[in-house]
Amino acid sequence: MLRKKSIWLVLLGLLLVAFLAAGCGGGKAADKGAKEAEGDTIKIGFLGALTGNEASYGVETLKGMKMAAEELNKQGGILGKKVEIVEADHGSKLSEAASVVQKLISKDRVVAIVGDPTTGKTKLAGPICQQNKVVLISAGAVGPGVEEIGDYIFRNTLLDEVAAPAVAKYLVEELGWKKVAIVTSTNNDYSVGLTKIFEYALSKLNAQVVEKVSIQDGDQDFSAQVTRIKQAKPDGIIFTGYYTEGGLFMKEVRKQGLNIKMAGGDGLLSPVLWKLGGEAVEGTMVYAGFAADPANASPQAKEFIKKYQAANDNKLPDMFSAQGYDAVMLLAKAMKEANSTDPSKFKDVLAKTKDFPGVSGTLTFRIDRKPVKSPVYLLEVKNQEFVLKKAIPVEAPQS
Repeated sequence: MLRKKSIWLVLLGLLLVAFLAAGCGGGKAADKGAKEAEGDTIKIGFLGALTGNEASYGVETLKGMKMAAEELNKQGGILGKKVEIVEADHGSKLSEAASVVQKLISKDRVVAIVGDPTTGKTKLAGPICQQNKVVLISAGAVGPGVEEIGDYIFRNTLLDEVAAPAVAKYLVEELGWKKVAIVTSTNNDYSVGLTKIFEYALSKLNAQVVEKVSIQDGDQDFSAQVTRIKQAKPDGIIFTGYYTEGGLFMKEVRKQGLNIKMAGGDGLLSPVLWKLGGEAVEGTMVYAGFAADPANASPQAKEFIKKYQAANDNKLPDMFSAQGYDAVMLLAKAMKEANSTDPSKFKDVLAKTKDFPGVSGTLTFRIDRKPVKSPVYLLEVKNQEFVLKKAIPVEAPQS
């Protein structure tokens, strides 16, 4: 997911990548990280937002990472060495992400980085990590073009290309959404990419897109867009952007008297959705790669949920905390099996991961290192909570 404020910001980010990668020394920072890990500590960096519009993703990812590190350290660490999570905050700013990555690598000397939870910043960080031979594993990026960056780049999340078609089929065949309106945030790469996937899936299902409207991240007035949707009379709205705009958009939908529901990807997965949207977002459907369902969860997931609740006022964990936890555990498993904290060695073991029993589900990396996860968890907002509506089994494409 990429949050861009303007074209100049993207250009600035690209310039930062080029500048920082050019000055990285072709893997010397990673060598320093490996030497650092030869001591008593293995440092794993967190890349994400603790403040700003994307903080809901980053805060939860970091919680999960810290839970994993604490458990590993109670068990003796990794290869007898203590695990330390090195955190930084890019403030939800694309312009800050590259410098945070560089700091984690060259100053903090991490051997791996977990993050960013968004696709855009993951794709910004990827070339820097690849250049420096530091493993990067995103616990949230779901858009295209991530693994293609290089063999040090991974993610452990449910891909949009798998989830969106499964959800579209459910909306059309089970809920009867034959006519659909789609809302796209045009300055958000995640939203633009997800819209294309939904459009293709809907066309294969012979569903009609009766209206397509554009917004931008940061907008607050959606009256014109909702008026167009109202005139088109759709059965439902597919919203491919983030929770901030999603909540406000549904307030306008209700204000104009429309009694239809919204569905979207995990960009909507945040309590901020109902904090901004209130009763207007009741019934909104959001897909994710994890749902906290204590009654039906696996033993390891039940234990994770229990520990999370104990540390967070009985609140349930979300996808980001679960996948942040799993990302650290995946790295730990790879280092142990490789018997090395050298990224050039444990990244090859990581790439061969098969049927990893994570708390967010079973994960296998394809030959192109893309994650295969099932099922798709479709959540619904009820009484200002995300509750499981449907676990949709899918078979991810293998090529």
